Amino acid sequence: MKKHFFAFSLIACAIGVTLPTQAFAVKLYGAGSLRDSLTQVAESFNDKYGIPVETRFGPSGSTRKLIEQEFSKTGKSADVFASADIDNPQILFKEGLSKPVMNFTSNRMTAVVRSALGITSDNLLDFLLKPEIKVATSTPVADPSGDYAWQIFDKTNQVKPGSSKILKDKALQLVGGNPNAPIVPNGKNNLVYFLEETKQADIFLAYYTSGKAAQAIVGGDNLQIVELPDYLATKANYGLTTLKNADPDGEKLAEYILSPLGQEILAKYGFSAPSTSVPEHQGAGGILLAVGVALILTKNIPQGRK
Repeated sequence: MKKHFFAFSLIACAIGVTLPTQAFAVKLYGAGSLRDSLTQVAESFNDKYGIPVETRFGPSGSTRKLIEQEFSKTGKSADVFASADIDNPQILFKEGLSKPVMNFTSNRMTAVVRSALGITSDNLLDFLLKPEIKVATSTPVADPSGDYAWQIFDKTNQVKPGSSKILKDKALQLVGGNPNAPIVPNGKNNLVYFLEETKQADIFLAYYTSGKAAQAIVGGDNLQIVELPDYLATKANYGLTTLKNADPDGEKLAEYILSPLGQEILAKYGFSAPSTSVPEHQGAGGILLAVGVALILTKNIPQGRK
């Protein structure tokens, strides 16, 4: 058998045939809210370039800490980090662990509720403050969704002073890295599990995309997505960065996420276009987030490995 393989190799070299080699997987760490969308982007990327993508999804704050820990131990971590906020990848950039951050997509916070409760944008705050209504959020600091929920609570003071403390005290941190949170069975959707199955929550402050995914499971007749009134509206800008010592194909994956095809897949899951506002500079040699997105979107994606 070895003789036959050796003979085949000599023939292949003689006629200029390159034997196939297995591409190394690019490692992508992403926010939990990106699990479905970026999994499809990764599959599309692999189909186009023949480069597999190894994914890991979870709360962005916890993931950022994991990346820092991996760097401290081995000097390397994932190749690409897609966060549900700008702050966590920006911390890595300031620590010298990643390239400048780009706002690659956006989301928005909503209230996902059981339809039978009769909650609307107009009466949402009244329902949130009712003692008998169970309000659920993700976990602040560990997960940007929890941070956004706390921002919403702070905004309620504009209308009803003192509301923020009441809501923060009563909020149930059911997901996003809270060690004391109930365990969600494998394969269960968080919102469906807590709102429909166990009824541990009446209102869940969550991303629009998360509400849309939950509705796809149980239907709009059971779960309703209530848009926040203007005075509580909270947008979530997502940050993308390529990490230090990344595989060269990591940059290619980041560009693919920002490409029209990557953006089309994200839009299918309910994400919106990156912010058009221009945030502050990221320091000397940095780039503006919005400008960085514009450059990437107009850049041709390089061809795959030969």
